[in-house]
Amino acid sequence: MTPLLNITEKQTVDSFSITIAPLSLSEIYTLADDPSNGAVVVMSGTVRNQTDGKPVVALEYQAYEPMALKVFSSIAAQIRASWSDVTRVVIHHRIGRLTIGEVSVLVAIGCPHRSEAFAACQYAIDTLKHNAPIWKKEHWDDGSSTWVSIGACEQSE
Repeated sequence: MTPLLNITEKQTVDSFSITIAPLSLSEIYTLADDPSNGAVVVMSGTVRNQTDGKPVVALEYQAYEPMALKVFSSIAAQIRASWSDVTRVVIHHRIGRLTIGEVSVLVAIGCPHRSEAFAACQYAIDTLKHNAPIWKKEHWDDGSSTWVSIGACEQSE
């Protein structure tokens, strides 16, 4: 009889979402939590009431969902290449029209140590904003609107 090998593989339980529904801070935290974590760092992006002093009344987000989710997964892989102790990567982004104070994006990183969790969270949001095919339109107080330039769309060949 051949003995069975007991091989333990580190299982990752990440969560990525593009949704029209409101985002839940408690849900994101729960998804990032793990018994081995010493830290869960959450970044919440919210709709503010102005840009460069000009009054904003709403933002509108659109995304190419299949590609955006692949970018989120790639960000998680890049995080694990740099911070191997990260236990969970959670990236959820809203689409549709959002008003002042609503949460547009939540990024949460679970990790045994706070310094790595902070660094990985900052990397995730910065990389998402530059690479994910998510577009933002600002709706101004005067009734006009403007699409905001997106990093991934500005890359030249």
